[in-house]
Amino acid sequence: MAPKVLGSALVTAKWLSEAVRAGRVGTSLRVLDASWYPPEERNARQEFKERHIPGASFFDIEECRDKSSPYTFMLPSESHFADYVGRLGVSNDTHVVVYDGDKLGTFYAPRAWWMFRAFGHKEVSVLNGGFKNWVKEGHPVTAEVSQPALAVFKAKLNRALLKTFEEMMHNVGSLRFQVVDSRTEGWFRGTELDQGLESGHIPGAVNIPFHSFLTETGHEKSIEEIQQIFREKNVDLSKPLAATCHKGVTACHIALAAYLCGKRDVAVYDGSWSEWSHRAPPRYKVSELKRSKA
Repeated sequence: MAPKVLGSALVTAKWLSEAVRAGRVGTSLRVLDASWYPPEERNARQEFKERHIPGASFFDIEECRDKSSPYTFMLPSESHFADYVGRLGVSNDTHVVVYDGDKLGTFYAPRAWWMFRAFGHKEVSVLNGGFKNWVKEGHPVTAEVSQPALAVFKAKLNRALLKTFEEMMHNVGSLRFQVVDSRTEGWFRGTELDQGLESGHIPGAVNIPFHSFLTETGHEKSIEEIQQIFREKNVDLSKPLAATCHKGVTACHIALAAYLCGKRDVAVYDGSWSEWSHRAPPRYKVSELKRSKA
């Protein structure tokens, strides 16, 4: 199902394994582990040190972000991103393959994929099925940490792939673009706390939990299945679309799924509910729990 050629949004474990065994990981092909877990559950960097895809480097989303922002994983500046990925050996000519070790198969990798695209990089792919399936299929792993040669990366933010709080606020009235929220149904409807935050959703948003696009094994569903998921929610992929979630991570699954269907311009609301819940007026936070108490 997954494309195997350079430049595709997905690569298969078989394709990457052949590239690793052939010694192609280097200047023209970089593999990045973009895992992140709640600190009380797992240590992503330590797990990387113990076991990872040969030749891979660790993409630390805690480091590659705007640390001055009160919100968790906001995009860093162009210069910050360029310097960070350059130290991982990534140039503008490098094909980047990102993966993570989440038990679902893929969780944070689409965020790294979207970040590269947001900063103008075209040759970036997600490893279909993630590290979980890489190991399950018997592909090689190592504890040896590679030291990639420094590279020069020139970043230019593509603002069409990013939505701000102000743009999302304006859209509530103008409805210039569709909004898909990738959080769980309970968080979206406002019937469950969203990681400690009062939950609910942006007016006009539709809910497609991100795991809807994954099979039971953790691979991306077929293009036909993905298209059907969007159709069932009356999301028109021929029209403007923005994705939101809790902190700008699983929204990138929406962008990836749409990309696989040929829609390359889905924007991500970087602040997502973490920002919206703090900044939007109460009437712009739709919650069934609120209505039931009224």
